[in-house]
This record gives sequence, C-alpha cells and structure tokens, in this order.
Amino acid sequence: MKYDLGTGEEKNWIVAESSFSSSLLGKAEAVMSLGNGYMGLRSAAEEPYVGEVRNLFVAGTFNKSDAQEVSELPNAADVTRMNIFIDGERLDASVRTEDYVRALNLKTAELIRSFIWTTSAGKQVALKFRRFVSLDNLHVIAMKMELEALSDNVDVSVESGVNAQVSNSGAQHFFEGEKRIYDKKYVEMVTRTVESKIDFMFHTVHHVTLAGVELNQPFMRMDRRLIMLSYQGTLMKGQKFSLEKLTTVHTSRDKEFKGMTLQEMRDCALSSLKQCAAEGYEKLFARHARAWEQRVWKLYQLNIESQDDFDILAARFALYHLTAMTPAHDERMGIAAKGLSGEGYQGHSFWDTEMFILPFFIYSNPEVARSLLIYRYLGLEGARKKARSNGYEGAMYPWEAAWPSDGEMAQEWGRVDIVTGKQTKIWTGFIEQHITADVAFAVWQYYMVTADQAFMDDYGYEIILDTARFWTSRLEWDEVSGQYCINDVIGPDEYKEHVDNNAFTNYFAHFNIQLAMEYYSNLKESDSDVFHRLNELLDLEHAMEAWMKCIDKIYLPQPGEGLVIPQDDTYLTKRIIDLTKYKNQTHVNTIFEDYSLEQLSDIQVSKQTDLMILFYWLEDRFTNDVKIANYNYYEPKTIHDSSLSLSTHAILANDLGDRSLAYRLFRQACEIDLGPEMKSSDLGMHTASIGGIWQVIVMGFAGIRMLHGELRINPELPEHWNKLEFMINWQGQRLELEITADQLVVKATEQVPVKLDVYGKEYCFDDVLTVSLTEARGED
Repeated sequence: MKYDLGTGEEKNWIVAESSFSSSLLGKAEAVMSLGNGYMGLRSAAEEPYVGEVRNLFVAGTFNKSDAQEVSELPNAADVTRMNIFIDGERLDASVRTEDYVRALNLKTAELIRSFIWTTSAGKQVALKFRRFVSLDNLHVIAMKMELEALSDNVDVSVESGVNAQVSNSGAQHFFEGEKRIYDKKYVEMVTRTVESKIDFMFHTVHHVTLAGVELNQPFMRMDRRLIMLSYQGTLMKGQKFSLEKLTTVHTSRDKEFKGMTLQEMRDCALSSLKQCAAEGYEKLFARHARAWEQRVWKLYQLNIESQDDFDILAARFALYHLTAMTPAHDERMGIAAKGLSGEGYQGHSFWDTEMFILPFFIYSNPEVARSLLIYRYLGLEGARKKARSNGYEGAMYPWEAAWPSDGEMAQEWGRVDIVTGKQTKIWTGFIEQHITADVAFAVWQYYMVTADQAFMDDYGYEIILDTARFWTSRLEWDEVSGQYCINDVIGPDEYKEHVDNNAFTNYFAHFNIQLAMEYYSNLKESDSDVFHRLNELLDLEHAMEAWMKCIDKIYLPQPGEGLVIPQDDTYLTKRIIDLTKYKNQTHVNTIFEDYSLEQLSDIQVSKQTDLMILFYWLEDRFTNDVKIANYNYYEPKTIHDSSLSLSTHAILANDLGDRSLAYRLFRQACEIDLGPEMKSSDLGMHTASIGGIWQVIVMGFAGIRMLHGELRINPELPEHWNKLEFMINWQGQRLELEITADQLVVKATEQVPVKLDVYGKEYCFDDVLTVSLTEARGED
C-alpha cells in the first residue's frame, strides 16, 4: 500500500497500491471500497481472480437464507466483473504488468486503476479503469474502461453485464428472478430475497466505442442468474477501445417506492437508468464529486498540519469511510460493524455505533446522529421482545441488530476451540448486556450536545426509561453484601465470559437508572403531556418505586489495593503470564494459537480494557490518581485484539499526560486498516476504529468533552502537529476551531452566546474567542 502518490491538489488524498498480488486481494478490496450509505461496493478488480470477494450490499435489506441462519445483508448481484480478452488471452494483471497503480481518491471518491499489460505474444496494451458509487444519486454505480493498443494491432473482446451467481460465503439469498434486455441495450434483472421478500432491481447500460466508432450490436447471453453483453473488434496500433457502464440499483424497501407495485418500481428504475445514460460518466461524476465537496469536505473542515503527512491522510480516510458506510438517508437502518465493505458480522449493528461512531455524527452532523438514534428507537420492538423472552421487563437491546424489529441476531456458534477441537459457543448475544445502557448513554449524549428537545419528547425519553426498567429487573440481590449485583455477563473485554459485577456494566446500568430517575422527575414536573403518555405506556410510577429502591444499593466496584478497581469479581485473582509475544503481534488473535477461550478466562489478559472505556465516558466519577493506577495496571495486560481498543487507550494516555504514547496508539489505530498487515481488512473495514480515529483527534488531542451538559476544551496536540482545524456543532450552533501548540481560537458562526471551559477557566463569547493555552495551563 502507498500513501504518498498524491501530488499537487491531490497530495494526502490518495490511498493506493503500486503493485498487484493475486494472493493479497482483500486489503485493497476493503480499504478502497466505495459507498454512499445506501449501498457499498467492495473494490474487486474488473477481471476475476481466484480468492477475490465481490460484494455489493444495499443497507437494510436483511434476509435469512435458511430458517437455521441469522438474518444478514445479502450479497447482491455483481455488476463490476468484466471478462476481458486480448487476442483471445484473458487479462491477468498479476503477470507481465508494468506501471501498475490502483488508487482511491478520497476527495472525489473515485477508484482509478491503470497499468500496461503485455500479452504472452509480446503485444503491449494500456488499460485504465475508473469507478464511483454516486453520492449525488444514491442508486448509481458508474464505471469506465479504456484500452489502448500500444505496440501492435490486437483483437479485443469484453463481456459485461449483471451476474447474480453470487452468494454470502455459499449462502444463497435470492430467487432466480426475471431477466430482460430492452433494445439490445438496457439490461434488467429483478430478483427477490427468499425470506424477507425484498425485490432488487438492477438496470445496466453500456456505451462502447472502438476507435471512436460506437459499437451497438453486442452478442447477448443469458444464463441462470446471469445477463451478459459482449463487445469485440480489432484495434489498430494507437487506437482505443472505450466502455462506459452505468448501473442503477433499487429495492422495494426504498422509501420513494412506498405504495408502488413491482411493475411501477421497475418502470421508475428503468427510467432512472435512461436519464443517467443521457448524461454519461463524466457529467454524473462531476455531480458526484461536487456532492462530496459540499456534503463532506466543506462541511467537516478537518485539517491537520503535521510533520508527518500520514496523519491528515488517515483523518481524511476516516471521514471518507464514515460517509460511505452510514445510511444517512433512512432512519430504519443502522451502521454495520464492517460498514458495507465486507461480509464480516453479517451486516449487523453493535455497540460500535453508539460508543465509537455516533460521537462523530453527534458533534459533526447531528441530523445523521438523530437518524441513527431513531433506528434504535424503532429497535425498541426487538429489544422488548428480547427482554420478554429472557424473563425481564423493559427494553433489552440485542447485542447484534439487523432490521430494527427483528431482535437478537447474534450467532450461537463460532471458532474451533484450540484445546478440545469443538466449536465454541458464542455467548455475546445471551449475556453481553451493557449495550442496553450504551444506547441510553448515546441518547443522553446526543441530547446534551444538541439540545434537541423534540427528539427527546418523541423518542429519547422512552428509550432511557424503558432501558432503565430492564436493569431493575436484571439486578440480583446479594444477601451477604446487602447490595444489588449483575451476575453472569460479558463486559467489553470479551476474553472474560460469565463474570459477576463487571465494572463497566454495573456503572453504566447505574448511570442508566439514575438518568431515568432524573428524567422521570423533570417530566412529571414540567411536561405533563409527555409524562402521562409514557406513564401509560411504561407504568413509570411503579418503575420509579423500583429505581428508588435499588439506586443506592447497586454494587459499584471501588479502588482497592494500589487504587486498582477490579474489572469483575475475579479478574484480579487470575494468574499473570508474560504477554510480550501477544503485545508485539503483527495480527490479532494470535493468542488463540496457544490458548482456548476457556483458558483465557483464568489469565489476566484483556481483549480491551473495560476500565479505560469507563474512565473515558464517565470520567468525572474517578480521580486522576485512580485513572493512572488502573491504566498502569491494565494496559500491560491488554493485547488490543479488539479494533475498538487502541483509540480509547490513546485518548486516556493523552488525558494522563503521555503524549508520545497517545500518538503511538493513535498511529496503531489508523494502521488497523491502513497499515502494512495485508490480511487485516479481508472481512471488511473496522468501522469502530474508523470512528475512533476521529475521536482521538477531536476528543483526545483537541480535548473536546461534554461534562454535565457543559463544553470543555483541553487541547494537548502531538508534538509534531503544528495546527489542528475542525468544526463541531454545539447546542444548535456550528463552532469552528483552530488549535496550535499555544493558542485556541473558537468561532461561533451564528454569534449565539457560548460558554465553555478551558483548563478549568470559564469563557463566555458570541463571536470569536482566542485563548492563550500557555496562560490557560498556568505555564510560564
């Protein structure tokens, strides 16, 4: 992978590979994936290779391939493959290739690939491929291919179309469907998912020229789940073969199709394709690039002046993928743990969204944050279903969520146990329950930052109150200690299963209940309409009695010897081993080559440290001495096998004054996908880590935090950063910030009064605030 190929205006905008290996396909397929939130397209090459993964996902189109399987995003028809032959020889970029470059331009969200290929007979041809998934028209995939005969005359044959002979790792999600070709030009394939009965409509058109002359009489081939058109001819030396391919993708789940018949949907989709065909690749691309400029780069205005160019490239890479993977167009859909870039985790949403991705949208694009939280509100149906099935009250959010009403979607069986050779049971869907409080916390954070009262009245209060009802039914009274406990859970550290009193879970459950009590009192006193509606729905008066009974008796693990807080009841009693080998690993999960998960339960080793996440989000509940003591105790025992881990540790390291370690961990977080490990992204992007990159920059280095509804900014930039610029939204107003080593400048764009805290000193302003950080820190 190369990150320094961009020059001029493209400097620090290009993610590229400068050589091609057919045995290392997944890295570029994932990190260069294209998307617009409606759909995501994995960036497999046009020509096919053994081991490739060709994925096209449309957000929210979940389906079960079989009654025994969990619902997952189905791999839709492949529209990018082309069978390319030169003098009858299939194109293979892994041999006899020169000047190979495949590059994703983050600024324009266009994938470009070019190289010179030599046939086995010694003839040279130059090829260039371009591709984008439109942010302007969410249904459009556009491709362009140019082939030039460099040294000799050559015969060219290119076959392209719609190939529905695809699956999810062997699982078939679609019926055969219908196939049409209109006017020997417009290709149509309509398929339907086998269980959820969602109709997919694919329409494709080609515009092909040979030496400037249009080829409009293709050979047409139909097979099972396949429609292909072939174009061929002879190129004289110096002549070019050009193929433009435009594809539209629609489904019956699209909002604009509500109430339409299938035929009406097909007609609309075909009409949309014809409009695109009238414009062509270049005009469509210009509108797409303009959409990225206006909706992303100008909106977020993130800039880093660093002595290391990788830093700004990584930041832009994060913003690119946060945009590509987020279904901002539809509140019925959440963000998948791999975005729309791979089959990993079946397209399900986890706590990754609320704790690692949502903060970016809360501060940078509240409208999208609101949509993602409405998805969780719609998910109350599934959460209540899960609570009832487990014998609890209220709303118990699924560990893995798909369509909001579905409930729990976690798989039950996973990897093979290295010791027993048997398949390991996955307990997360049963007992990793902190996600319920995580969702409530995210609602509260959104409200505090945005002051969106309408959201709370319509959605937010109900989530917080009903999740609190779950926790009171989940608590277990311990007669010996005289406290309420939460037993048999998994915390964020998933290497510790079936633990009692996981600190993260207990503190967040306590927070959830405490927040519900506060909102109960506020609503009863100040908003009788909302209170009566929710009281009738949730029996709040009875719930309040239960909350008052338990709130002061919930067991919250406290600092003990050396100020260390026990992660759970037994963690500190486990044996300690030398973890150097795993701390220095080049890829995750190497510890499973030596230990089973059951054995890890008896060792002081963490996938990620619960306490660090707790200190980050509930920072005001712990003293600095306690944070330092626990960081020093748990960090050496954390092997960061979770992609969520590094960003949190980086933020805490920066908070605690270790700026060099903070940057080193930030760099490692960036390199989960952008680093040299060529297998790390095979299953798709690490979306939580992508959100974590932004958090380290803004919440960590810039020191942006919301505490008790107040804004705090305590900047501590890496030593090699000269300037950091970005924007946030604070309670309805856009703030533009510029931070250097010794100065903070904040501009209130709408000149609405703002109050904020900088290193313990309160500032009030309504235009531009300039603060000397040297003075604010009390430095000489």
